[in-house]
Amino acid sequence: MNQLSERLNRLAPSATLAMSQKSGELKAQGIDIINLSVGEPDFNTPDHIKEAAKQAIDDNYSRYSPVPGYAALREAIVAKLKKENGLEYLPSQIVCSNGAKQSVCNAIMALIGEGDEVLIPAPYWVSYPQMVLMADGKPVYVEATIEQDFKITPAQLEAAITPRTRALILCSPSNPTGSVYSKEELEELAEVLRRHENVIVLSDEIYEHINYTGHHASIAACEGMKERTVIINGVSKAYAMTGWRIGFIAAPEWIVKACNKLQGQYTSGPCSVSQVAATEAFAGPQDCVEEMRKAFERRKNLIVSLAKEVPGFEVNEPHGAFYLFPKCSYYFGKRDGERIIKDSMDFAMFLLEVAHVATVGGDAFGSPECFRMSYATSDDNIREALRRIKEAVVRLT
Repeated sequence: MNQLSERLNRLAPSATLAMSQKSGELKAQGIDIINLSVGEPDFNTPDHIKEAAKQAIDDNYSRYSPVPGYAALREAIVAKLKKENGLEYLPSQIVCSNGAKQSVCNAIMALIGEGDEVLIPAPYWVSYPQMVLMADGKPVYVEATIEQDFKITPAQLEAAITPRTRALILCSPSNPTGSVYSKEELEELAEVLRRHENVIVLSDEIYEHINYTGHHASIAACEGMKERTVIINGVSKAYAMTGWRIGFIAAPEWIVKACNKLQGQYTSGPCSVSQVAATEAFAGPQDCVEEMRKAFERRKNLIVSLAKEVPGFEVNEPHGAFYLFPKCSYYFGKRDGERIIKDSMDFAMFLLEVAHVATVGGDAFGSPECFRMSYATSDDNIREALRRIKEAVVRLT
């Protein structure tokens, strides 16, 4: 009895959610925890988007939507892709889902079968390899170090491709590193991929608008790549709508039809009211996006400068998203009394229990020498968190 499926046994629990739960437990005990573990904007959803949702309720948007989403939402996404990305899609090439997380999983489940290899640059978002395992595929990691700004090179990509390679997952701007691939860097990767026509690119662009480089670049815009790229995006990060759960894919129609078939069997269309709100997000005023981006950039500058003052940290300059991913291996093997820091997970737990700052160890992201801090919080929280961290690490000898 109580026997779980082998599929479930292959999966690891989400480290980011686990750390968030642990910090919540300490908070419940009355301990003042500063939470830098969660990848969620601390802003409220803009008012014009909330008003659209209220109106949708009054207009009785309370029934099932089409599986890929309302036509109005898909048309708004098509217009967004043309205006902001210079990419031409049809509404029939869009599937809206319950968050970009489901969009990623839909694409993987639709494309990957037993033994198929999926290239995953490391550091990576924690769920990518787990989703590949769920699809009976094989994650193949391509390591990008802090010295190369956590971005893979064309030579590394070429060396990793085999006859079993089915897909490459790219995330730019990146979770967990904040690294951003430039148009030129993506073109160099595309040059390699054009020699391997069976490899599909899953391009996770959910942090598109939290970008400090001046302009977002998508590999789908590179010559010959749109026909073999699945763009994944949504409203969670740019519009502070994480709980509304609306993501989408834009892809060749044969992939869209497969994802539509899959989604039709296990969730159907996403929340009707959320879809109306997302339509307003894409089609309405965009000033709020820039205001939030500016705030994140200010916070990025603050946390980078403070992290560089912590002895033993190696810090790169992120150019997007809202994460810092410092190298903390200087402290491995050091101890605080009976406590020994063996790896980044130990280091993150030390920061939680001693400094009362919640972060996430880099092991979960495929980079065991680093750890992740989210700066999607107030300037005051950032200052206090880094003060506590700087004070705590002095205890490690």
